[in-house]
Amino acid sequence: MTLEWIPRAPKNEKRSHQFGDEKFLGTKPPCTMYEKRPVLDPDGKEVEGLYVAWITLNNPDQYNSYTGDMVKGTAVAFDKAVNDDSIVAVVFTGAGDKAFCTGGNVAEYTKYYAHRPQACHHYLSPYWHLFESVWNSPKPFIRRVNGISIGGGEEIGGVCDLTIASDLATFGQVGPQHGSVAMGGAAQFKPIEMTIQDAMWNCVSCEQWSAYKMYRKNYVHQVVPVLKKDGKFLRNPLVFTDKYVEDGELVYGEFKTGKEAQKAQELVDTLPRDLSLLDKACMDMVWKFANLFPGCVGLTIGMIRSVKKLAYDRTRTELPWWFAANAGPFGEYDMGMGSFFTRKITGKDNIDILKYRRMVAEGHPVDQELFEAVMPKPKK
Repeated sequence: MTLEWIPRAPKNEKRSHQFGDEKFLGTKPPCTMYEKRPVLDPDGKEVEGLYVAWITLNNPDQYNSYTGDMVKGTAVAFDKAVNDDSIVAVVFTGAGDKAFCTGGNVAEYTKYYAHRPQACHHYLSPYWHLFESVWNSPKPFIRRVNGISIGGGEEIGGVCDLTIASDLATFGQVGPQHGSVAMGGAAQFKPIEMTIQDAMWNCVSCEQWSAYKMYRKNYVHQVVPVLKKDGKFLRNPLVFTDKYVEDGELVYGEFKTGKEAQKAQELVDTLPRDLSLLDKACMDMVWKFANLFPGCVGLTIGMIRSVKKLAYDRTRTELPWWFAANAGPFGEYDMGMGSFFTRKITGKDNIDILKYRRMVAEGHPVDQELFEAVMPKPKK
């Protein structure tokens, strides 16, 4: 007896489960771009019917800092990729060869979100959604770090499962230096992927670490060279990569200093950049996933992600309220973002933090008088 008597939808019927608005995707900066690229085998041959979702933060003139609409666009793009069965994996990257992402758009933060606490609370809704798209996805997310990854750039990309970086990339947080906190993922993810000691210093000190140092600290899966000299790829000359220990200290991945650094910078400034090895490393990783059972991959990465998700969920309820409160008039957010955004007017990119600390220690309220006293002044 056949089973034709059971009502079924037509064999080839496909329904879309995406619910994001694609008006937030585009090609003209600032925007988030979405592209389906064919999966390539190790010889560079296209694989029929299988694709990579290539999602790009496209704002290169501002080092790919994300506007509110770009956050929405990223959430839409992630959701679009997750619900397309022809997509094997997602590659998340930035436009150009200078920056992956430097975080939230300071101009937007200063002009609009300062003094608007409710707007800050709303701002995080699409941010949470893009994270949820990853948590609920059976597809691997690969972060292609093509340059600087700082602040919120570290966080919006930190949700990805694996990271492949250009060896000119640098990583770090800048929140405590500019009136913010690495609350959007870095303070939650880094204690899991690094040691707590390393995560503490990386998130608080505002130091920038090289891709090789992050590789040494277990935060990056792979690092590839992008500079070319005489037709051959050259490892980043600004960083120690040919030795691990010197005089009892770990030096692999540390930046060179003094005349050695100056000479290396001069070389970097004259050499062309070629991101082809970075692209190939990402596609080789996708090829590996393409040849594995998708359901088994999905469950495996889901279980591993759950550790990061648990760390994130422990703090996410309170964070929008902190962000809203911190955006109130004349607070640290207002001081930090405002001084950084007006640095071309004042010649300084930060307040007089020591004076701020002294005034608070003396009992001065955090008000407009304190704000005016510590903020840099316009150049005459």
